[in-house]
Amino acid sequence: MSDTITSEATTTHGVQLSDAAAGKVASLLEQEGRDDLRLRLAVQPGGCSGLIYQLYFDERLLDGDTTAEFDGVEVVVDKMSVPYLDGATIDFEDTIQKQGFTIDNPNAQGSCACGDSFH
Repeated sequence: MSDTITSEATTTHGVQLSDAAAGKVASLLEQEGRDDLRLRLAVQPGGCSGLIYQLYFDERLLDGDTTAEFDGVEVVVDKMSVPYLDGATIDFEDTIQKQGFTIDNPNAQGSCACGDSFH
């Protein structure tokens, strides 16, 4: 891997990525055959509780984005989402009942029954 230097204007955020989630993201990126993608976490208006999480791969690095790296996986959060996500942890659950990424967010005051939106 080559070392890349991020822009000085790019700051870090308080979102954490668990070892299990970092491993799963790295595996998915390897399957895609791409090394230019980042994991982006954002919040947008919507859902039954007011805000909904967006978690997806993104090749862009936008003005004001904050980044942090976990075992070679870069996690990006836009500047508007940082206050809602500071201290949140992205994990990956793989059980007989559920498989997928989860977001534990201490800033959420409440969430809907499905767990996809919060306020």
